[in-house]
Amino acid sequence: MTTFDNREQAIENQYAHDAEMQFRVTARRNKLLGGWAARLMKLTEAEADSYSKSVVQADFEEAGDEDVVRKVLGDLTSHGIDVGDSEVRQAMEGCLAEAKRQLL
Repeated sequence: MTTFDNREQAIENQYAHDAEMQFRVTARRNKLLGGWAARLMKLTEAEADSYSKSVVQADFEEAGDEDVVRKVLGDLTSHGIDVGDSEVRQAMEGCLAEAKRQLL
């Protein structure tokens, strides 16, 4: 391999690593957000774990965060919890910071 090939391979490896880390941070953020919502809904530990996993799964419905916000907001509203879109997004930002702290 030439030096150019080595550099190209290193860049590709770094890109793959960065993409994987971003995926892991987002999944952790969603799990933490699910835990936050589960506490508001006063779910049992088993229910909270299952709910957190469902929030992670919700992120695969479409690109971006709207599917997660829609799910959490809808679930909280259906449980009679009075929260707004901005509160969910603020909690999501806090969970993102915590996820980064945990993983990076």
